[in-house]
Amino acid sequence: MSIINDQHDFSTVANVFLAHGSMQSPAFLDGRLCAELGLHDLSPERWLEEVCLALNVEQPQSREAADVLLGWRRQTLDALAAAELNFEPLLPDELFALSERAQGLKEWVQGFLEVVNEVNGDTYDAWSVSLREALEDLGQLTAIDVDIEDDAENENDLFALTEHARMAAMLLYTEQHPGQPQVEQVEDDNGNPPAAGDEPAPQVH
Repeated sequence: MSIINDQHDFSTVANVFLAHGSMQSPAFLDGRLCAELGLHDLSPERWLEEVCLALNVEQPQSREAADVLLGWRRQTLDALAAAELNFEPLLPDELFALSERAQGLKEWVQGFLEVVNEVNGDTYDAWSVSLREALEDLGQLTAIDVDIEDDAENENDLFALTEHARMAAMLLYTEQHPGQPQVEQVEDDNGNPPAAGDEPAPQVH
C-alpha cells in the first residue's frame, strides 16, 4: 500500500535522508520548498530532482522513499493553499532538545530566504508592506542563538519565532496566488488562504 497520503513529519523525512546516507536536517530544504511553492509552481519532478541533488543521489533508492519525498511536497502545498491556515514548517518536534529545535528553525529560515532573496526588484517592490516587513524580521532569525537551555521561557520564545516563520510563509503564498477560490483540490490546483498578519519577531534568550 502506498504511503503517499500519510502525514509526513520531520522524523519521517529525516529517516529517508539517513537511508540515502545523508545526515543533513530536512529543515533547510523544507524552507526552500515553502518559498518555491509560494513563488512559483514547483512540479513534483523538479522537487524530486532538487532533493536528490541535495542528497547527492541520482534518484530515490526505492518507491517508498520517492513517495515520502513527493508526499512531503504535496502535504506542504495543500497546507499552504488551505483556508484553515493549518500550515506548519517541517521542524524537529518536542522529542528533540530545545537547542536542536532552534537549530532546525534557523536552518529552515536560511533555506526559505535563500529562495526569496533570488527574486528580482520588481517582484519585491510589488509585495505588500506587511510581507516585506515579515521577511525583514525573518532575516533576524538567521542569527538566533541556538545554544539555549530547555526551560519554559525559551520554549515560549521559540514557539513565537516559529509562528512568525509560519505566518511569513503563508503570507508569501497568499500574495503570489491571489484570487484563487477554494475548490475541490486536484494534483496541480492551488488554493488561496487568507492573508496572514505579521508580528515583530521576539528573541530567544
